[in-house]
Amino acid sequence: MTASFVVAGPEPRTRPDGLGPIKIIEVEICQPLPRISFDGRHQRLWVLARLHTEPIGACTVDVESRDLSPRDLGEILWRELGEVIAERFAAAHLPAPHALGGGGLAVDPETWPFLQARSQVLAAPPYISVVICTYNRPDQLRACLQHLRRQQYPAFEVIVVDNCPATGAVRECVVALSDPRYSYVAEPRAGLSLARNRGVSVASGDIVAFLDDDEEPDVFWLAALAGGFARGSDVGCVTGLILPASLDTEAQVLFEELGGHSKSRGFKPAIFSRHGPQSPLYPRPPFGAGGNMAFRRETLMKIGGFDTALGAGTPARGAEDTLALTLTMLTGHKIAYEPAAFVRHYHYRGLRRLARQLHGYAVGLTAYYAALLCRRPWVLIGLVRLLPDAIGFLSAARSPAASPSLSPVPELASARGIGLLAGPVAYLRGILRNVSANAQQAWSSSRWSRQRSRE
Repeated sequence: MTASFVVAGPEPRTRPDGLGPIKIIEVEICQPLPRISFDGRHQRLWVLARLHTEPIGACTVDVESRDLSPRDLGEILWRELGEVIAERFAAAHLPAPHALGGGGLAVDPETWPFLQARSQVLAAPPYISVVICTYNRPDQLRACLQHLRRQQYPAFEVIVVDNCPATGAVRECVVALSDPRYSYVAEPRAGLSLARNRGVSVASGDIVAFLDDDEEPDVFWLAALAGGFARGSDVGCVTGLILPASLDTEAQVLFEELGGHSKSRGFKPAIFSRHGPQSPLYPRPPFGAGGNMAFRRETLMKIGGFDTALGAGTPARGAEDTLALTLTMLTGHKIAYEPAAFVRHYHYRGLRRLARQLHGYAVGLTAYYAALLCRRPWVLIGLVRLLPDAIGFLSAARSPAASPSLSPVPELASARGIGLLAGPVAYLRGILRNVSANAQQAWSSSRWSRQRSRE
C-alpha cells in the first residue's frame, strides 16, 4: 500500500490496494442462484447467504473481470460456507448436502425448524414499539420509514423522535405517510439519550426497539426480535447484526475491515448474562449496538433508562447503548443475540467523518467505564481483574499488525488513541451540562409560576 491519506484536508484521490469498491449481493440458497455481472469497478464481492430467509453467513471474495455464473457462485458459497450449511442441516436432523449447485438446495420449508419457530412467534406476536431518533436528516429518515413499512410483522408502532428540531421537515416526513402506526414527537433538548428516553416515555408496547435513521431493517427484523424475547422471560434485551448497506468508498470498506458495527459477532444465536459466556465488563462488549437493539420496558425502567451524559450530542459522543446493555446483565437479565434480526447501515463515505467516528467511539469507551463506576462502584474489583486483558486488547487495537489497513491512514489510529484519554473528562462535562440545564429549567419554571401568581 503506497497511497497516503490526509484526513484533515480534501478527501484522498488515490486508493490503496484492497480498499476499492466492493459489490454487495444477497442470495437465497434454497432458490436458483443468480448470475452476477461486474462493471469493472469492483475489486471484490460481498455475499450474504440466506437459508430459507435465515442469514447464515457472509463472505468476501476477490473477483475477476468476468461474470459469475450461478454454478460459479454456488462453488464459491460452498467453499466459504459449506461447513455452516452442513451444521444447519445437522441441527434440523437432515442429511447434509455435498455441494451447492446453481439450482440451489432443495429443502422443504414446511419442515424447516427456523421457519417453524418464526410461525410460532407470529401466531401470538407481542406488540413492539419502534423508536427512531433523528437529528435533522429527513431524507435518510424517509428511506428508513419506507423500509419499515415492508415489515412482515403484524403488531407494531413507529415513534419518530425529532431531536432538537431546526425545521418542520421531519414532522412533514412522518405526516406524509398517512399511516396511523407512525407518530411524531419532538425532544427539544439535544442528545441521543434524551431522545431515546423520550421515545420510551410515549411508547405503547411492552417491547421497545431502537433503529437508527440511516439504516434499512430486513423485512423479518421485528419477527426475529420477537423470537429472541420468546427464548425466555428472563431475556431483557435482544440485539442483532448491523450489516453494511454499501461498500462504495475507501472509508466504508475500511470501517468494515476494522470490525464495522458487527464486531465479528457472527451468525449464530447466543445468550449473554452476568455469568457468561464472558464478563459483561470486557472492553467493548460484543453484546450488540444501539442501532439494532430492543428492550423489555420493565428492563429499561429497572436500569433507569439511558444515561443522558452519554450518547451522541454529549461530550462523551456515545456509549449510552453499551452502558444500557451492561446494566441489563448486571441487574440479572439476559441478552439474546439474534443474527436473523439484522439491519443494513450506510457507513460514512469520507475518511474525515470516519476519523471523527473512531475518535467518538474511543471517547465513549472510557466514558462508559467512568459512567459504570459512578453507577456501580463495586464493579471496580472486576475491572481490576480484567486490566491485563484490557491492556492487551488496547495494545492490539493500536498495533499495525492488528489493523494493517490503518498503516496508510495514521490519523485514524491517533484519533482513537486521543479519544481514549478524553473519555472520563467528557463524561464529567456531560454531567455538569445536565446539572446546568436542569437548574436553568427549574429557574424558568419558577419564574413562570411567579408570573402566573401575579396575574
